Amino acid sequence: MTENSLPPCPECAGAYTYEMGALLVCPECGHEWPLAPGDSGSVSEERVIKDAVGNVLADGDTVTVIKGLKVKGSPSGIKAGTKVRNIRLVDGVDGHDIDCKVEGFGAMQLKSSVVRKV
Repeated sequence: MTENSLPPCPECAGAYTYEMGALLVCPECGHEWPLAPGDSGSVSEERVIKDAVGNVLADGDTVTVIKGLKVKGSPSGIKAGTKVRNIRLVDGVDGHDIDCKVEGFGAMQLKSSVVRKV
């Protein structure tokens, strides 16, 4: 029972991980991750998000909207050329991978294909 061939938890480094179906589970912090043989290097793989012209975006960047966007519930949309400061990259729904606050509209999510890095 002292033999544990499972890797430690990547979140809290807990040694008491166990298998649950196709997942590994840490009982100390509750983190779950997929069980894949020889998968030790690909867990740290980062996703790269690019703007409409191919520039790599990062958290905190300032971007410009490159085309007019309609906004539900608003008579006018977001005009082309509107600057959006301090963006945050997220795993959004339907390709909306930028979380931001647009002046005059508030918090919303945008697609990286409709912005250009300033």
